[in-house]
Amino acid sequence: MTYAKRIEHWGERHHPGWVDILRIALGIFLFVKGIAFARDTEALSSLIARENFDSFPVVLLAHFIIFAHIVGGFFIATGLLTRASCAVNIPILLGALVFVNWQAMHYMTLLPVSILTLLLLIYFLIVGSGPFSLDRVLFRYNGQVKTDVSGH
Repeated sequence: MTYAKRIEHWGERHHPGWVDILRIALGIFLFVKGIAFARDTEALSSLIARENFDSFPVVLLAHFIIFAHIVGGFFIATGLLTRASCAVNIPILLGALVFVNWQAMHYMTLLPVSILTLLLLIYFLIVGSGPFSLDRVLFRYNGQVKTDVSGH
């Protein structure tokens, strides 16, 4: 058994149902944050532009962040492709911590939220989506991975 499979197996065995409430809240938070960034793209671009990037990478990165938060937040909330969605959003949160929050240390209000979000993303990257998820409904049958589309 590979190391990744052992982590996945451990995550499935040690995932209480109440933790799914945290996963859903995290997904909704990321989704709403993505919508907020989409409504005010200029503010997001100005945060990124403080790093003296050219304008095209700033716009491209801003749109990637918006897309990753909206789609990833939806997927995390519904429990569909949770690990992949967490893996995509973790570098974004690391970038937010390193580039944005450390420069604005006197505003300390967003730092704990960013750290908590990053820790939850790492946690759900390890343990997966849990029992109340679309992953469980779509890809599992009696604890076994479905291999046939017909469900047999």
